[in-house]
Order: sequence, then structure tokens, then C-alpha cells
Amino acid sequence: MTPSVPAGLRRWFILHFVIDILFAIPLLLAPVFTLSSFGWSTIDPLASRLVGAALVGIGVESFLGRTGSVESFRTMLRLKILWSLAAGFGIALTIFQGAPTMAWVLLLIFGSFSGVWIYYWRRLRS
Repeated sequence: MTPSVPAGLRRWFILHFVIDILFAIPLLLAPVFTLSSFGWSTIDPLASRLVGAALVGIGVESFLGRTGSVESFRTMLRLKILWSLAAGFGIALTIFQGAPTMAWVLLLIFGSFSGVWIYYWRRLRS
């Protein structure tokens, strides 16, 4: 029997879209202003804009794919798990190198989403 996509997961995809876009737009349009407002002193606008672009891609696909099939959700969940775990690892390394306090908030956000994505990925596998 093929599992169906839980309504809660579809809602998580919409929430993920909103959060990604809220972070992406400032990173794309004004990375120096945005990150310096959160305590960063060294800012690479290109790297910041690339992160913003990644957030747009993943976030918008979350919104567009919210009505997709189980298989499309499995694929997106794998991507989201890889992205959130890799981002979390990178954030943790940066914290150990003296990142501002906001990095802890970002680590919490990425860690929370990782947990949600892993939970639903396991649920859709069974």
C-alpha cells in the first residue's frame, strides 16, 4: 500500500516557503545591511546572495510542490534533509569560530526543520 502525503507535511511545506522567502529577499537585495544588523562584521555579498538564491529555490519549490505526489515529496524531503543538515553543520563550525549570537538562532531553525523533514521522510518510507 502506498502511503498518502499527510496534510501536516503539506502545511510544513507552505510554512517553509514563507520562512525561506522572508530570509531570502533581504539576503538577495541588501546582504550587508541585513547581516550587519544581526551582528556580522565580515560579510561576503556574493556568498550571502547565493544563500538567498538557494532559499528562493528550495522555498518556492516547497510552495509549488505542496500538492505533489508522495514520490515528489520523498524527493523534496531528501533535498531538504541534505540542505538543512549541511547548513546546520556549517553554522555549527562558524559558531565555533566566533559567529554572532544570531548564528545560534539559525542553527535552531535549521535543526528544527531537519527534525521535521527526517520525521516525515521516515513516515513516507514505511
